[in-house]
Amino acid sequence: QVQLVESGGGLVQIGGSLRLSCAPSGSIFGVGTWGWYRQAPGNQRELVASVDGDTTTYYSDSVKGRFAISRDNARKAVFLQMNILKPEDTAVYYCKAYALEYSRNGRLSTVYDQWGPGAQVPVSS
Repeated sequence: QVQLVESGGGLVQIGGSLRLSCAPSGSIFGVGTWGWYRQAPGNQRELVASVDGDTTTYYSDSVKGRFAISRDNARKAVFLQMNILKPEDTAVYYCKAYALEYSRNGRLSTVYDQWGPGAQVPVSS
């Protein structure tokens, strides 16, 4: 089964920027809607941003104006540009493919709610 691989996490200072990437480990046909979620210690996982196949985007109020989600359909990847980072942005960030289509034994298969392993983003002063 295809896995999602995240990259770009790491320690960043308050006010800094970071760009997260997420792409499948193998060849796939495509992804419908992508989402970025985050989970801070002691909190539930929350949706940060999403982009659908028509590139319509959604942002949570807490990141609106600071974060930008984008997708590259040729590379089957999704990105999250995070700017003006705050201590409350500290969390593990997860990408999610709502519907991922790939070839399994020569047949079109769909995996729903495929998650990436998570990328740590600590924001410090």
